[in-house]
Amino acid sequence: MGTGIKLKGDKIIEQIPSIKDKALRINLNENIYGTFAEIGAGQETVRHFFRSGGSSGTIAKAMSAYDKDFSDAIYGVEEDGRYVTESRLKKMLSHEVNLIEKRLSRETHPNKMFFSYANTVATIDFAKQFKGHGWVGIKFQIEPDEDYNEIILHIRFKETDARLQQETLGILGVNLIYGAYYKYNYPKKLLRYLYDHLDKDQLEIDTINFSGPRFADVDNRLMSLQLVKNGMTDAVMFDPSGKNILPAAILYKKNILALRGSFRPVTSVNMDMYEKSLKMFLEESKVEEENTLVIFEITLSNLRTEGEIDERDFMDRAELLCSLGQTVMISNFQEYYRVVEYFSNYTKARMGLAMGVNNLVDIFDEKYYRHLSGGILEAFGKLFYRDMKVFLYPMLDDKGAIINSENLMVHPRMKELYKFFKFNGKVVDIEDFNPHNLEVFSREILKMISLGQSGWETMLPIGIAEIIKKHHLFGYDPNKFLTVAN
Repeated sequence: MGTGIKLKGDKIIEQIPSIKDKALRINLNENIYGTFAEIGAGQETVRHFFRSGGSSGTIAKAMSAYDKDFSDAIYGVEEDGRYVTESRLKKMLSHEVNLIEKRLSRETHPNKMFFSYANTVATIDFAKQFKGHGWVGIKFQIEPDEDYNEIILHIRFKETDARLQQETLGILGVNLIYGAYYKYNYPKKLLRYLYDHLDKDQLEIDTINFSGPRFADVDNRLMSLQLVKNGMTDAVMFDPSGKNILPAAILYKKNILALRGSFRPVTSVNMDMYEKSLKMFLEESKVEEENTLVIFEITLSNLRTEGEIDERDFMDRAELLCSLGQTVMISNFQEYYRVVEYFSNYTKARMGLAMGVNNLVDIFDEKYYRHLSGGILEAFGKLFYRDMKVFLYPMLDDKGAIINSENLMVHPRMKELYKFFKFNGKVVDIEDFNPHNLEVFSREILKMISLGQSGWETMLPIGIAEIIKKHHLFGYDPNKFLTVAN
């Protein structure tokens, strides 16, 4: 595979080294030395290093413990009995690094930077129903006397041929090892370089985590944001502690209640909508509380400021939602039907969407579906065909009257369609709402914060105002408040 070129217009902005050149550069660095442990798709990564030449100074060992009994004997037995897991990958990396440290004397090799590369994957099955996925990672040193760094990622194959998936995995592995040693100072660029000589139609990366001394300042939530921003995946998720989590693992067979918003900042309206819709959702016959997952979703279009993603703004929102104990999803889905479609990849259980009246009116706007051959009917088929229900939070009109599912206004052409879904119980009103929340708007709160006005604190969930003030979120400036007060 030859050298690639990245263009901006007609201008060459970057020369991409070939996979052979990347492997050769690693091989010719006499201080990089390590092991390869690849399970599930052949020894596709190490193959590139053997073929490029000079590999004897780089490859300490290459192995594939395909047999489950052998694998268990080497790395231990997983509690859940599975092999394609993050836990398995971490055990592989740690085990192989420990062996290098035991078997090679630092006195004899004072300048060696050890590494362990590993993957555990399942390629497409014979029936071609499951395209396959896997965990890929590297544990490595940048200095001989320095602690190890780690990059771990989860991939989903998109190709429908096992051989092609194997080749894709091999290229990704070389890109990862090369990036670990030559792009570690630029983690955002390292992410993009993982797709050198690959296409996003071949591979999806939906989770990545950096750790170790060289990545001490890396926020993995921002790295998740980059995955979505770069088009490497459609959605990423992280838990209340801020850790990236694998969507498939947390969504599998769950009853899902999703709330979409800008959450800029999260307000008392958002939390009232969450609490009341969750109560109604749990009363549904096909919903089990212990199997229910609530997700606060922020779509990428709400993270853009003048065409660019404001990362600081993203962090402000994420920290507030996490402080409330919520699971957060960042997606590339502008339309609601795509959110439901995404969840349906992992669960057939009943789902719910909690939203305000304005959001529901937007759903019935045809302009959002012109890119679909079947238009709005196709979108609604994907949205409402599944076992899904909308929990609608009311709003006030200009005259102070309450608008809900009974009297909201949709386009005349959409009236009968709306009546159909309403009649079939797909849209239900949240009736036990707090009327004071109908006059709370996040844009007004933001304006009050920026102007140094007081009174916005009471419109937020308990504890949120204190966090905003403590960390100066959303442009909060205590000096501005003092000026206004004086």
